[in-house]
Amino acid sequence: MADPHGADAEALHDEPVDGDIVASDTVFAGRVWDVRSDTVRYGGDEIVRQYVAHPGAAAIVALDEHDRVLLIQQYRHPIRHRDWEVPAGLLDVAGESPLETARRELAEEADMAAESWHELVSVFTTPGGNDEVVHLFLARGLSHLGHAHDREAEEADIRVEWVPLADAVEGVLAGRLRNGILAIGVLAAAERLRRAEAGSAAAGAPEA
Repeated sequence: MADPHGADAEALHDEPVDGDIVASDTVFAGRVWDVRSDTVRYGGDEIVRQYVAHPGAAAIVALDEHDRVLLIQQYRHPIRHRDWEVPAGLLDVAGESPLETARRELAEEADMAAESWHELVSVFTTPGGNDEVVHLFLARGLSHLGHAHDREAEEADIRVEWVPLADAVEGVLAGRLRNGILAIGVLAAAERLRRAEAGSAAAGAPEA
């Protein structure tokens, strides 16, 4: 019988599995990522799964002193939309940590630097179709760098907006902002700020 109180929240975690991979082949080599086909022994059977082999990425929820979040809009061909996103980029520089990638991408996509950086969350974006992990960071203490990077292709006409964090959260919940990394990032940032405010309020409350 299931526990009516549910599982212990701290006991819930994703569990790594070291599967017995019988065969692994690159079936398509792309410019940015590849498609692989693996045969793996699992549950007593051999199963074949194709997936995108992805280098991973870092993304930035950049908040200014007014708790406005930096959003960028650019064309994404697979979805045929100019969607709203947070700055992000691939972990495609050898030896570069996710934090270093985040710093570089904030400069390249938004001409910005930040004084303080905090790990926000890390997520599997599409675990049934690729092995991508995105590391999201909260960046504060922002400053302009001037023109830091020449942009081309989809980045050539990037639109930048500063949006109140609460408005970005509302846009996600209303279905107007559907980029997954943006959604996770602004919701996580809003919860982090809520907890910080609740902690400050509790610390300042008079003792009973």
